Amino acid sequence: MALVAGSYERFIWGFSLKTLTSPAAATDSSSGTLTLAPLFSYPAHTGPVRCVAAAPRAGLAASGGADDSVCLYDLPTAADLGPLLDPSAAVSALAFYSRGPVPRNLLAACDDGALHLYDADGFALLATLRAFPRHEAAEGLAVHPSGRVALAVGRAGALAMVNLVRGRRSFACRLERPASAVSYAEDKDGGDRFVMAAEEKVTVHDSEDARIIHEMDCSKRVLAMAPAKNGVLYTGGEDRGITAWDLSSGKVSSRIEGAHATRVKGVVVFDTRKDGSELCNLIASASSDGVIRVWDVRTIGNAKPTPLAEANTKARLTCLAGTSLK
Repeated sequence: MALVAGSYERFIWGFSLKTLTSPAAATDSSSGTLTLAPLFSYPAHTGPVRCVAAAPRAGLAASGGADDSVCLYDLPTAADLGPLLDPSAAVSALAFYSRGPVPRNLLAACDDGALHLYDADGFALLATLRAFPRHEAAEGLAVHPSGRVALAVGRAGALAMVNLVRGRRSFACRLERPASAVSYAEDKDGGDRFVMAAEEKVTVHDSEDARIIHEMDCSKRVLAMAPAKNGVLYTGGEDRGITAWDLSSGKVSSRIEGAHATRVKGVVVFDTRKDGSELCNLIASASSDGVIRVWDVRTIGNAKPTPLAEANTKARLTCLAGTSLK
């Protein structure tokens, strides 16, 4: 597995999660010690890194910066693949759409309200769509698992649905208060949902009609969230902890108190593997003081668990993404 983190100091970091095992214990993954091995570190942008994204099961990652560019990375070779210079404003959100293990598209949302759609094979610009008016910056972005539509939230308080097949905005509305993040998710029964974070509140919506199913109070501002395939949503933010929410009930299922010494800026849930390996039980988090930690969700209880692995970039981290690629 690999992690990619961006920082205010314009650097991008790549880490590989590896298991250190003795030859005698090579067949027993539970007996090994996990470590975050550095893959690369680049001064990727000329301004702060605003967002990062990684294709869930491929060795491809991207970062968006305040310098109006998107940079691409090949994780297996730790190579910088160069920039995409099509955006005409700061890039605020990125998202890959993958069909199985193959990434098909990359979407980039910008501060001028534009949404750029790229082909992930060669990264040709397919279309530039208008999610919001030019004066309204995009803040968050999510692609539906079907790849047919995407949701974007604006800094001025708008929610927009973009039809990626027809290449146009199909719906827009004003929210009660601006949302900072949006993501598609499923509850335990397989219900199609999307979630939005606005200050200290997280709302769960039905994807069919956008009605609110649950409103969850996180007590302090939410800065990061990541859904898991078992109907759980992980959130982190100014409370410095990581909370697991049951999307079916809207209640807390577990929590890591004091997961970091400063606010949590990124949370990653690794995909479940078909072979049932324990890697599906791991999540990662990053904080604004530069620390990245990996946790086993099975150890989360009343007592504070010990992270399985940790790395310190000694930078002001702004974002985190991950992939299940070995």
